[in-house]
Amino acid sequence: VDDVINVSGHRMGTAEVESALVAHPKVAEAAVVGAPHDIKGQGIYAYVTLMNGVEATEDLRKELVKWVRTEIGPIASPDLIQWAPGLPKTRSGKIM
Repeated sequence: VDDVINVSGHRMGTAEVESALVAHPKVAEAAVVGAPHDIKGQGIYAYVTLMNGVEATEDLRKELVKWVRTEIGPIASPDLIQWAPGLPKTRSGKIM
């Protein structure tokens, strides 16, 4: 998986979007990958694990997209957010 995605001609590091998502108080961890997009070439697909006790809702999904737009800019808005109960990690604890 590439650490840089090309969204509408803009090269963007996945770590930048992941950091913005994790900065939200309801997000425990996040992983971002590029996904094929008919118009933009690549879209932003985010896997998000929420803090304990936080419910995954459509309102929270919209809030996270708005959060990333504010933190980085509109070009970094996730096209799809998938709720994940946990993300796969290496033995050292790094998200794969």
